[in-house]
Amino acid sequence: MVKSPLNRARQRSGIIMLILFINFFGSADCQDKTYKYFYRVYFRDKGNDHADNFSPSDLLSERAVQRREKSGIPVPDFRDIPVWPGYLDQISSLGFKLHCTSRWMNTALFKTGTAADLSPLASLPFVSDVKIVKNDGGKNQAIDKLSFKVIQDGIPPFNLPLTMVNGLTVHNSGLTGKGVLIAVLDGGFLNADNIPSLDGLRLRNGIKGTFDFVENKPFVYDFHNHGTAVMSVLAGSIPEYIEGTATGAEYWLLRSEDTGSEFPVEEDFWAAAAEFADSIGADIISSSLGYSTFDDPIMDYKFSDLDGKGTFITSAADIAASRGILVVNSAGNERDKPWIRIIAPSDGDSVLAVGAVDGFESISAFSSSGPSSDGRIKPDVVAQGVSVSVQVLASGVGRSSGTSFSCPVISGMCACILQAVPEADNIEIISALRSYSDRSLTPDSLYGYGIPDIEKIINKLQDKYIPVTLKATLASPNPFNNELRITFTEIPEKLRFEIFDLSGKLILKKDYQDFVSRILIVDDLPDLREGIYFVRLVTPSGTYTHKIVKDNNRL
Repeated sequence: MVKSPLNRARQRSGIIMLILFINFFGSADCQDKTYKYFYRVYFRDKGNDHADNFSPSDLLSERAVQRREKSGIPVPDFRDIPVWPGYLDQISSLGFKLHCTSRWMNTALFKTGTAADLSPLASLPFVSDVKIVKNDGGKNQAIDKLSFKVIQDGIPPFNLPLTMVNGLTVHNSGLTGKGVLIAVLDGGFLNADNIPSLDGLRLRNGIKGTFDFVENKPFVYDFHNHGTAVMSVLAGSIPEYIEGTATGAEYWLLRSEDTGSEFPVEEDFWAAAAEFADSIGADIISSSLGYSTFDDPIMDYKFSDLDGKGTFITSAADIAASRGILVVNSAGNERDKPWIRIIAPSDGDSVLAVGAVDGFESISAFSSSGPSSDGRIKPDVVAQGVSVSVQVLASGVGRSSGTSFSCPVISGMCACILQAVPEADNIEIISALRSYSDRSLTPDSLYGYGIPDIEKIINKLQDKYIPVTLKATLASPNPFNNELRITFTEIPEKLRFEIFDLSGKLILKKDYQDFVSRILIVDDLPDLREGIYFVRLVTPSGTYTHKIVKDNNRL
């Protein structure tokens, strides 16, 4: 039987995914609950001549390679090379069960049912260090550490998180994160497969995949609803009740948090999830997670560790950023608790740490305080994180609070920025967010650089990447196939877009009451036949007409 192009594409996609999973895990079996001890093993190297055996396509999807190339990042480099399988086999032969690896950190996570003698493992010539990252003891005070309250009220306005950052006009301009891939790292997505606010996302197949790095299995719609609430802030849509910040983006849902306990092993799960996100080509990591103290006090961090390189997870997050991924992380909810400070990995130099303000733009009592221990401004920016519309049950929409919810406000708006300016890289976007926030001239340890103006950020980045043309408007490519791009010399502010055929019949009309971009991308055209059409653009400054040619053979 001859396979269709679609089937061939699906087969190739499946092969790539299989390779990626093999690189991360020894096997994809579920975590046995009898494994109570976890050990992080650091290796001295990656094996003789191991690095020469891989091409970019062995390690990264085509989308991931393109993201790297956009930022001028080598593909692959040494950190992309998997841990040497021979080392893993030797450790497994000592009675340790492999859970996952980190090629970035050149580590592996092993587990046992009872406490093991580590001296044979530590004496192996290729092992540089071994750390216990989870044990069977400890104070166990965080049985449900991601717990959050959902209250039923209608104050403040449901779309205030958007309007506060000038994001509503961005959405009204047709910028909803379309074409951007967001990896959401969380503790579970209970009910995310059925809540009504995500109906539209599921209908358009916007959830591209799922994986649980705690249990090593694909299913994530269990354990906890914290990730579900986060997803509703990002992609939820119920008129007059909830409006997500990136309803047009695509998503991978990745569970990296074991909500039943708090141990450094979750940093290993997070690193594995981040590496997977890199491999599949994610543009953004949205992580409403963080670490400071643990169920075993011996493992607790000190504030001095929050210097951008003192924790395992922060190092992994900064490496993710070095791959061109925009890493957005909650600053933490610790200011009204003994820890007070930001949590890892929000201390990362290249991590965008997000604090929380209320509906009056005042810092919340819980939003973690900066700076980092080496004196850098943290958080980077703030957004509404008090009384944010969320949905976790099919029965209704409520309100909840935390930097867990200000984080997806910002990560979703960053997807809109990337849609508007796909040429911009992650570091440029972070710089623009800092520069065009309301406290950019007087940043501090509570608000960071303040509340960003997303419209202004888009305008400034487009000024850099979109050349001013002699004509007021330009339609390209011409001829076109599936996508038509309209470029404006000046922001039109309001816009009517119309397409007519040669007989003058109106084929499509779109009205934009707000239009704050210099680019209009039209990729939802009806199935037009090949031929000549006319585009009419009506703006406050004038009416412009373009003759365009539809060519179905154009790539």
